[in-house]
Order: sequence, then structure tokens, then C-alpha cells
Amino acid sequence: VVCVNVLADALKSINNAEKRGKHLVLIRPCSKVIVRFLTVMMKHGYIGKFEIIDDRRAGKIAVNLTGRLNKCGVISPRFGVKWQNNLLPSHQFGFIVLTTSAGIMDHEEAR
Repeated sequence: VVCVNVLADALKSINNAEKRGKHLVLIRPCSKVIVRFLTVMMKHGYIGKFEIIDDRRAGKIAVNLTGRLNKCGVISPRFGVKWQNNLLPSHQFGFIVLTTSAGIMDHEEAR
């Protein structure tokens, strides 16, 4: 199976494991974008610690789940920042993680 979007596949794996009630999920392949995205999620407490496993191929990431995640996914195609009002369910609930030229950050940090 060809992997078109590694971030979308990683978030789908996390979402599926969270729905099944798992405490650990393996994500492969590993990429810088996924690691930075997981760092933002860990900073907000949606996931526990994660460990990068070097298997001398594409790498793997072992993510500890905390059970606090409702849903995560990739919004594609990319929208402008003004769309955040339509994407968030309510005020002060949830986060949109943005990929910007200054790095990966949440929507509050990007303001």
C-alpha cells in the first residue's frame, strides 16, 4: 500500500487506537512533521510520552495514549486561518494545529 500522506495515516492510527481503548500505538513511518505534531499534542495533554524507535528503515514512533482524545485528523485541502471559526466546535474547545513557515503550532500560538 502506498502512503500518500504520512501525517493523515499517523493521525488515523492514533484515532483508531483511541477508539479501541488501546494504551499504546505504533506509527510508521517516522517523519519530522509527525514528531512536531505529536509534540504539540503532548504539550496540550492529549497524548502521553512518545518514543522514536530507529529500525534502520523509515523508523517508528511508539505513542502512549491517555484516553483524552475525541477525534484528530488532517484537514485537506489547506484552508486559510479565517476558517478556524467554522472548524472548531465551540469557543475554547479543541485545537487546530497549523503548519506554517515558522513551524508547527496550534492556532492560539499562531496569532
